[in-house]
Amino acid sequence: MTLRAEAAQRRRRIQSSIGAGLAVLVVLVGVILVVTLTGNGKKKNTTAAAPSASATPTSCTWKPAAQSGQPANPNAKDVGTPPASGEPRFGTQTMAINTNVGAIEVQVDTAHAPCTASSFTYLASKKFFDNTPCHRLTTSGIYVLQCGDPSGTGTGGPTYQFADENLPTDKRPAYPAGTVAMANAGAGTNGSQFFIVYKDTDLPANYTVLGKVTKGLDVVQKVADGGVTPADPSNPGDGAPKTKVTIQSLTMSAPTQS
Repeated sequence: MTLRAEAAQRRRRIQSSIGAGLAVLVVLVGVILVVTLTGNGKKKNTTAAAPSASATPTSCTWKPAAQSGQPANPNAKDVGTPPASGEPRFGTQTMAINTNVGAIEVQVDTAHAPCTASSFTYLASKKFFDNTPCHRLTTSGIYVLQCGDPSGTGTGGPTYQFADENLPTDKRPAYPAGTVAMANAGAGTNGSQFFIVYKDTDLPANYTVLGKVTKGLDVVQKVADGGVTPADPSNPGDGAPKTKVTIQSLTMSAPTQS
């Protein structure tokens, strides 16, 4: 998953910072020499345009998760797909997540993430999330509890995917504490896996923001305080939470104007 890659990239950036600084000095000298030799003293505008926030799609497309000609994911759970049209595009919804360690309540931003909200509403109606584990906790570099995979492997989800929306490109940090966002394996690969941010996290704005925790963030913090069983000994801050977390039920309310 890309969240794991982001954490690894962060470690590599720290380790290479000294070498990168020396490389910058070399490049600057080279640029000065090139300008002098060519006689071109004009300045070029090298300021990159700021990324714009993702536009909310005008319709929701539920595409097959399996690539054409590729075998289906054995960890996917087929419950069909949400309706092709008619999803609410206003206000907010309340997501109630009841777990074995406490209740968590999320205000879902239906107006800005209508397709994501529609998918969660549909999956909740199929009891897709009931009795499923929160399979991943990170306590170093990024600070999230990840849930939504019925298989508990980190590779499961529904048999469909959908596009990104409501990307926080204009916010720093992009994912403050309390954010609920979609995990993915690249652009446009949203399914059912989501993560709850329990401490401000500096990630690229590549993950759809579904909403924010309004009650129960302390529940997630207590799970984080309990520590991690690492999946990789070289990365002790990433793995299954030592405090087992099971979503007993997840429900979505009807949308209301905020």
